[in-house]
Amino acid sequence: MAISAGDYRINERIRAREVRLITDGNENLGVVSVQRALELAAERGLDLVEVAPTADPPVCKIMDFGKFQYERAKKEREARKQQKQIEVKEIRLRPKTDDHHRQFKVRDARRWLAEGMKVKVRIRFRGREITYPEIAREMLDEVAQDLKDIAVVEQEPNMEGRTMLMVLAPATDKKK
Repeated sequence: MAISAGDYRINERIRAREVRLITDGNENLGVVSVQRALELAAERGLDLVEVAPTADPPVCKIMDFGKFQYERAKKEREARKQQKQIEVKEIRLRPKTDDHHRQFKVRDARRWLAEGMKVKVRIRFRGREITYPEIAREMLDEVAQDLKDIAVVEQEPNMEGRTMLMVLAPATDKKK
């Protein structure tokens, strides 16, 4: 768990009497009093930062706190850049949608799955159509069958109000 900038105790905010001190050159000076640690940090023109407050005694490091915060923020920005946003696309059908029109929708879904997006397949019921959910389930099974080479069913078909919904995800080698 990362500690936010407000969670670090620096300089006079450190409450312990003794601390395990690490210098700016990563040299362990052992257990010293907080006053001595603050003096050493002041001599070097740096801050005393409590990096492990739960240890006994707490671990403190002499460092430039502003530079430390900047470096940490930079790493977090890089990590966010590396994250992959998965987009969810949706195709909507009706129980009366014929095979020809369904194939258009399946072709779009195939393209989206190839691009790494997830696809929701939604069949919307109107009027008395809801009394025949097996028609929609068969249609969703056919869509899943058409796309089985490129996708896996992430969420099985289920009813949500007046719609039946299934979610497909791009198939990776480990999922196949």
